[in-house]
Amino acid sequence: MQTHNTPILQAAHINQYYGGSHILRDVSLEATLGRITVLLGRNGVGKTTLLKSLMGAVPIRDGNITFNGQSIERASPYERARAGIGYVPQGREIFARLTVEDNLLMGLATQPGGTPIPSELFELFPVLRQMLHRRGGDLSGGQQQQLAIARALAAKPRLLILDEPTEGIQPSIIKDIGRVIRQLADVGLQGQRMAVLLCEQYYDFAEELADQYLVMERGEVIARGPGSEMKAKNIQQLVAI
Repeated sequence: MQTHNTPILQAAHINQYYGGSHILRDVSLEATLGRITVLLGRNGVGKTTLLKSLMGAVPIRDGNITFNGQSIERASPYERARAGIGYVPQGREIFARLTVEDNLLMGLATQPGGTPIPSELFELFPVLRQMLHRRGGDLSGGQQQQLAIARALAAKPRLLILDEPTEGIQPSIIKDIGRVIRQLADVGLQGQRMAVLLCEQYYDFAEELADQYLVMERGEVIARGPGSEMKAKNIQQLVAI
């Protein structure tokens, strides 16, 4: 049973190599229900590799990953999704030729047949209801990002992992996405709060949302702490390009 302060995800001492390079070096992190953990770092430091490792898209060389008390480091991405992990990859990866509705139904692949699309998704992202029968490729970049997040939420995950959700998106939609992420942690879907792991380059957005933060450099975590300390510790300097 998860209490408010028990991490639902615990990754410990993760190592990953690519070719001869040591990509992830002894990385540990936690994600807790009701809290947003922000992962920061310059491009190419291993953030996306870490998220893919948590989701099972990339195998880890060694280390442990537990989710909801179960060891998952050998589980497939499908099994991890079914266990309650939602993943929004960098670059959105929606199905351009499918309608918005069919994209959302894809998010229900791990659920029993006939499971309806949760109506709350249309409250979080009203534009998707208006666009339900349009093809995914007809949506703007910001609308596609909202669709990608909604698709990951369709199966009502306990943990939502987002990789660079603000990339290439207009400011008004960034604001909407930030509001939704905060709401998912604070209130959740159908009253079930979520843990959120957010990988983000846009520093102000990350700082505003962070309950906890981690900074990666060259495959290792070089700083971590409560989001409230980010300004005082001048974390922005650690990730400045």
